Amino acid sequence: MPNMGRKLRVGMVGGGGPANFFGGPHRRGILIDNSAELTAGALRSNPDDAIASARDLFFTRGYGDWRSMIAEEAKRDDGIDYVTIVTPNDAHFGPAVAAAEAGMGVLCEKPLVMNLDEARTLHQAVKTAGVPFVVAYTYTAFPMVMMARHMVADGKVGEVRKVEAWYPQGWLAGSRESTADAAGQKQASWRVDPSKSGASGCGGDIGTHAYEFVRFVAGLTATRVRARLKTFVPGRALDDDFTVLADLDNGGVATIAASQVTIGAQNDNGFRVVGTEGTLEWSITDHNNLKYYRAGEPVHVYRLGGMYNYFPSTITPFIRVPEGHPEGFHEAMANLHRCLEWQIRAKLGEQVPDHMHLPGIADGVAGMAFLDAAVRSGRQDGEWVDVEPVG
Repeated sequence: MPNMGRKLRVGMVGGGGPANFFGGPHRRGILIDNSAELTAGALRSNPDDAIASARDLFFTRGYGDWRSMIAEEAKRDDGIDYVTIVTPNDAHFGPAVAAAEAGMGVLCEKPLVMNLDEARTLHQAVKTAGVPFVVAYTYTAFPMVMMARHMVADGKVGEVRKVEAWYPQGWLAGSRESTADAAGQKQASWRVDPSKSGASGCGGDIGTHAYEFVRFVAGLTATRVRARLKTFVPGRALDDDFTVLADLDNGGVATIAASQVTIGAQNDNGFRVVGTEGTLEWSITDHNNLKYYRAGEPVHVYRLGGMYNYFPSTITPFIRVPEGHPEGFHEAMANLHRCLEWQIRAKLGEQVPDHMHLPGIADGVAGMAFLDAAVRSGRQDGEWVDVEPVG
């Protein structure tokens, strides 16, 4: 690994409250490789709480809001290099645009923003500023998912006929947003609130993860969709179950199924890529293994490990342990940050490893275009709807 000039300085927006799950994994992901530090935080919506939370979490500097953080950090010689955004969906757009315009890199949680118009505006701001941008489609950052992408691109499955992608959960099978469990209630309430989450609940929260498997692994994009967005829990404003049939730009098809009312399911996401020469299959429940099927042959299992010579050089920089040792969710988070960090360091003129690029701003916009089409189809009782092309 090349020597780096200094640790990168990272700012964070959101992620400081007791009910915000993703702040912790992102902070641990930032620190895993000892090449970045927690420098500035605007971690909560209440200014006093935001500053106190930054202090309690050992950020070098705390701010009452993201506007003051980005403005003040942009003036400093030792200001932050990039911003991590881990707020509810309605608070992604503002800090992402401001950070890009200030010349800072951005790592933003998904879905990218609230709607396709915001996505296009943000995309233009990022292109104009020329800053690195990564979207936190975390499961694409598992090394075996990267390996699947490499194998599809290398022709191991032949021409892709079908992609099946799924993401079931069960935590919203009841009206959790109305429970006395404060942390769980807050996590649930914004996800089912259109003013915080956008036009889709389950689809925006986890259906976009499943769709990114189609794009990242198979390298394909939906051209039109038929969608069924269901709300099973009475009184809930947004969908808690999301099922989509999609035509793909190579003539193939995809099924994208997500649910938050599947009792017993615990973030059991995965995919199957079916081609003319073989099939690849991966699941988070067996995330250190990738299954490869060919007609008339026993199943081939590719296993995670830094000593295996079948990994290409673009993936090995993301593997931290030798064979037999597991990696997981926090390492995937670290890979998102590592990918953004290397893009920033390259712009600073430093030597960085040749590496696979994880989803960026264009992928986030494509996810919003897919979600927009699915919502429109759902409102038309599942009629075919074209997915708007994105630049």
